[in-house]
Amino acid sequence: MYVCTFYSFKGGVGRTMALVNTAVHLAGRGRRVLLVDFDLEAPGLDTFSLLRSKSSTPGLVDYVLQYLKEDQAPDVAGFVNRSNELENLLVMPSGAGGADYAASFGRIDWGRLYSERDGYLLFEDLKEQWRQIIAPDYVLVDSRTGYTDTGGICTRQLPDAVTVLFFPNEQNLRGLSKMVADIRSEEDTPRAKSIELHFVMSNVPDLDDEDDILVDMKRRFWKELRFETDPLVVHRYESLSLLNQAVFTKERPKSRLAREYAEVADRIVGGNLRDRDGARGYIREARLRLNRRRYRGGQSAWTGDKETKEIERHHSEDGEILFQLGELKARLGQREDAESLLDRAIESGYQEAEAYLERGVIRAEGGDREGASLDALAALQQGGIPPHFVMEAIGLVREGESEMIAALPGVTGLDASDQIVLASNLSRAGNVGYSDSILRRIASDGEQSDNVREEARSNLALNCIGSGRFAQAMETLAHGGRREGEMGIRDAFNYGMAAWANSGVVQTGPFERVVSLDATGEGRRDGANYMQCLAVANWIVGDRESALLAARRAQEVGGSSRFEFSCWQYRYVRGSEFAEDMDEILAMIEGNQSRLPAFMVGTDGNGGSEP
Repeated sequence: MYVCTFYSFKGGVGRTMALVNTAVHLAGRGRRVLLVDFDLEAPGLDTFSLLRSKSSTPGLVDYVLQYLKEDQAPDVAGFVNRSNELENLLVMPSGAGGADYAASFGRIDWGRLYSERDGYLLFEDLKEQWRQIIAPDYVLVDSRTGYTDTGGICTRQLPDAVTVLFFPNEQNLRGLSKMVADIRSEEDTPRAKSIELHFVMSNVPDLDDEDDILVDMKRRFWKELRFETDPLVVHRYESLSLLNQAVFTKERPKSRLAREYAEVADRIVGGNLRDRDGARGYIREARLRLNRRRYRGGQSAWTGDKETKEIERHHSEDGEILFQLGELKARLGQREDAESLLDRAIESGYQEAEAYLERGVIRAEGGDREGASLDALAALQQGGIPPHFVMEAIGLVREGESEMIAALPGVTGLDASDQIVLASNLSRAGNVGYSDSILRRIASDGEQSDNVREEARSNLALNCIGSGRFAQAMETLAHGGRREGEMGIRDAFNYGMAAWANSGVVQTGPFERVVSLDATGEGRRDGANYMQCLAVANWIVGDRESALLAARRAQEVGGSSRFEFSCWQYRYVRGSEFAEDMDEILAMIEGNQSRLPAFMVGTDGNGGSEP
């Protein structure tokens, strides 16, 4: 149960209208809501047809009078009625109404009630009865304006939060300054009660602020009342439906006014960590704050332990919330707490890939490679995982599982094009075995298009060349008896390089094919790797001038790259290393033929090293 009082220092801001619309919106979201009419001198909840009871129901005034008569708190169930239209919307009115209401209200001496008749305990008992007997998710209390005898009950004793509505003028600022200070002072009492404040500028004209009148007044309120977030705004709304007290969040939910009331409801929910949406919103915002802090290089200490413990306490069996808390703790570097929360999340039934993967990462960082591998495999058993999740999970799996991984739903559930990109990234990260397995499966999958299968074979050949399996690369590229004259520009170049490395002798045919296709414009590109390959091909066929032009262009483009694929090493290298490779190629072109591409040095052509 979360109690929120709606308060305004002055009238005319639509406080009761805001309360009712907020309540109906919350009820529409499945929350059980109790409305309490504590505006005892000018009650108004019963004027909304939606909230009227079919029979007269005693209310708050009658509840207090019965207590004073019997010296025992009555059963609250007899003082609450249900909405005519919404099953989960209940009302505790100010009283039964009628001609005797004013006299009944006048019989209560509120000062004496508290000083001599344990009024504080009475309302603590009432609050506990709401919790146990009515069991609402939210109690919204409509409080009277100004300073009143009952004001402290509504704004300090009962609520977890107070929604302060105000028109941005001097009268409201002067009055609210004391009231807001009183509410905040509850933190300094023996109860040490922290009451959340939500500020709403209400009945604001929707006009151009050419003279910055509203901006200046808002700035004054911000300085005086110390807003922690921007106040919400409910604009003045011109509609005759307001004369009938239409509940816009029910009757006209797409109107601007309904959307503004919905924002008030969202703000209240966001402050309630017992509410699932509020807890999730807090965690989401905490992660955003952490990301912003890291982006800006900030090192301020984490201050949300109290809130995260409260979320954990109220959502101890909600696997998704426990997972999100564990994820937040991991970002904070609180690995032990994070792993414990993730254990509980999975045990509670939240067995999503992201939970296993997050726990796997934590286990790996703690040295538990076996546990990390098991979690990664559990994550990969699920389909529909984004490629970056798959990549991270594969990185946690122990060696020797490459064939099995390629067939797991996490991998096979990706589009073939995403699988090829994944395989390329795995190869780049040094996981060539996993990459090979994925590419071989795609290349042999008859349900894939010819283009996709060719792309897989081409990437598999790159893996083979980069790891010294030159004969296997040639076989892969020449599958089905394909000759070099039938190959595209990339495959022809890679076949020529693999054949050179395998035999130690340069065969000009594949490189003549490369130069010929380049001249026709096939695959015409200006990237660093393309120009690097073209430089090598032109040098091999004897066109030194074209080779030098291509090499210098590759050097110019590639040196500024962060990473670039280099055919000199057949792997991705940093820009500075690519520039060094180009120096080697330029030396080769300029006559130092003793140089060999780095990927050929120290191999026997079959993937092993020369003795």
